[in-house]
Amino acid sequence: MTFRDPYSADILSGHPRRAKKVYPTVAAERDLVVEDAETGFCGAVVGFERTYDGDFVRLEDNRGKTRLFAMREAAFLLDGAPVTLTRPAPSAARAPSRSASGSTKVDGLRARVALPSRIWVEGIHDAAIVERVWGHDLRVEGVVVEHLEGLDNLGDRLAEFSPGPGRRVGVLVDHLVEGSKESALTRSLGPHVAVTGHPYIDVWEAVRPAAVGIDAWPRIPRGEDWKTGVCRTLGWASPQEGWRRVYNSVNSFRDLEAPLIGAVERLVDFVTQPDGLST
Repeated sequence: MTFRDPYSADILSGHPRRAKKVYPTVAAERDLVVEDAETGFCGAVVGFERTYDGDFVRLEDNRGKTRLFAMREAAFLLDGAPVTLTRPAPSAARAPSRSASGSTKVDGLRARVALPSRIWVEGIHDAAIVERVWGHDLRVEGVVVEHLEGLDNLGDRLAEFSPGPGRRVGVLVDHLVEGSKESALTRSLGPHVAVTGHPYIDVWEAVRPAAVGIDAWPRIPRGEDWKTGVCRTLGWASPQEGWRRVYNSVNSFRDLEAPLIGAVERLVDFVTQPDGLST
């Protein structure tokens, strides 16, 4: 018969009384109030120092006196219970958030009072796309975008608006190519009016095909309404459905073709620049 000692080393090594006590760790965030367990000094965390003997935390009491204490295991009391203090994890640098246009986003933005200057676009779809991508920037600058309901109205609107110093107009034009009706309507409008545009038939076509989920914008025969022809070719039920598809596909400047991006950026610069400075 084999006798087993109930108090052998193997049994004692696993006994709860022999297990090492584990103390909770607490990040020593600034202003955390703790007590040094050995001296009874109580104070708020105000800093750290690293020495050859390890990390030390600096505590400041309610009279403004500061002392350094080694950050050893269970060396401090928090709400009367022993804890081990650790250095807080370094906070990751927060990258500046970007607006849909790619500019630095202004958090907590309150729109400025509108400038006298304006940006005009041909139609409501142009206005919606500009707002979708540059809306944040325009509110920062206090620029209002208005649609002309057709470029044929440009002359009358300019006569009514009377552009001048501090009262500029930037005009965004679809299909602005040499020899087109659009180019003829936008010549010699004066120093306080700037015209930019893109070569596409319609602002829809200035949205990148990949963003819309198509291989390319179809070519529509002359004489047929462009949007109607596009919807027919792509199998979209109507221009209304087509517009919803186009608008919902635009989330940032990356969804637009470069000529439209450049045209809008130049207009924003023009209408927000003080008079007397070249653009």
